[in-house]
Amino acid sequence: MVQYIMMCTEVRYLIGVDEAGRGPIAGPVAVGGVCIAADFDWAFFYGIRDSKKLSAQKREAWFAKLRDMKRRGEAEYAVSLVKHSVIDRRGIRFAVSLAISRVLGKLSPSPEETLVLLDGSLFAPREFLYQKTIIRGDESEPIISLASIAAKVMRDRTMERLSLKYPEWDFAQHKGYGTKEHFRRIRRYGISAIHRKSFFGLD
Repeated sequence: MVQYIMMCTEVRYLIGVDEAGRGPIAGPVAVGGVCIAADFDWAFFYGIRDSKKLSAQKREAWFAKLRDMKRRGEAEYAVSLVKHSVIDRRGIRFAVSLAISRVLGKLSPSPEETLVLLDGSLFAPREFLYQKTIIRGDESEPIISLASIAAKVMRDRTMERLSLKYPEWDFAQHKGYGTKEHFRRIRRYGISAIHRKSFFGLD
């Protein structure tokens, strides 16, 4: 982490960015962003991991810590969810890029003073001159891990709410991922209004 900040002497803020929900066959994709001061005390992140390797209970606990940080003015965070209909019209890559732009717009840092660390194959808009995409960044960079947790928690909550509207598909259980039970329900009830039709080869 320190080496990235030292590369950019003008940096005052650090943002971690990650997505959740690229692979599901139903529901939105989510992108989370967390913004902290470049001199933040990294001891806070001790024990944090990629959201996929944490239990739902531990993700909620870290998300509660993030909300507390925001209340104390120690961090800002934002999550953008892009609907299944946009994914169907424009594709998943466009939807993720749109969500990244929205998240950074909500956090509204000065691009000239901000280093953005992104997971996997993600990229920030070009005006963010200081950005680095890190393979498995959600495992190696705590700020990306926290962004991953924020995205995952907010998307899971959204799928739980949608499950009340579409109970036949039990989205609260599988969160839209292609599990055996999910496909069993699709065979029984067909495709719901929030399924990603393009993932099934449908218009």
